[in-house]
Amino acid sequence: MVSTPGVGDLDDVVRALAQWRHEGAPMQLHPGDIGFYWQFGPEVTAAAVRTWRRQDRILAVGLIDGPELVRLAVAPEAREDEALARRMAEDVTRPERGVLTADKACVEALWEGRFRELLQEDGWEPDAPWIPMARDLGEPVADSGLRVEVVGPERVEDRVAVHRAAFAGSRFSVERWQAMAAGTPYADARCLVGYNDQGAAVAATTVWSAGPGKPGLIEPLGVHGGHQGHGYGKAIAVAAAAALRDMGASSATVCAEGANSAAVATYRASGYRPHPEVRDLRRVG
Repeated sequence: MVSTPGVGDLDDVVRALAQWRHEGAPMQLHPGDIGFYWQFGPEVTAAAVRTWRRQDRILAVGLIDGPELVRLAVAPEAREDEALARRMAEDVTRPERGVLTADKACVEALWEGRFRELLQEDGWEPDAPWIPMARDLGEPVADSGLRVEVVGPERVEDRVAVHRAAFAGSRFSVERWQAMAAGTPYADARCLVGYNDQGAAVAATTVWSAGPGKPGLIEPLGVHGGHQGHGYGKAIAVAAAAALRDMGASSATVCAEGANSAAVATYRASGYRPHPEVRDLRRVG
């Protein structure tokens, strides 16, 4: 049965997501995705999360990222669980179940298995492609060539300014950063800001660990709109990999929009290897 956790249950959700991450696993909802959403506060975050349990054990997690998108993860051993797949398919399809309410909706379920089959049998169609990318962290990461600082209270304004200049329409703020940093997942995260030779903040990212020996996540990464075209994107992506290696991650992972060829090229140049494209599923009302 799908349920909405309370704030006090979020730690269990984050732990489950971390336990499910391992090398070779399909790209799916990461503890860092919950961590970045925490910028809206713990109550709002809890209200956006859905869990599917059996005998009090979490088997799947969803993050409702707006009225038209739910991003999902499932326990490795449950990917072919017929009963769970049918329950989840019903829950995301029927608005009264409280997962998706829009006629036009998307499901991010990037693993192959029965759940995707059921949605496609019901008329859901593949959406635009995404490219999962990963950089192995078994070897040391060379210096990025950019001065990169870890964000503490004294650098939050720089972190926020770069984010807002990198992502059009962003409402990220100092207050939102503080809420994010107060969240449980941020204990295994690090914000980085890159500075050019003139001391201007030109690039930023947040990296999230799922624990030692597990793939880490880059979410988000951006270059200030006024400083693009100088290789800062490549540099901050390399710095992100170095930070995750320092945190014990086995690899640095990111999912780039297939249509954003510049982002894919930047990550490639930074040592990230592309994996076969994946697609959300879209219901057209």
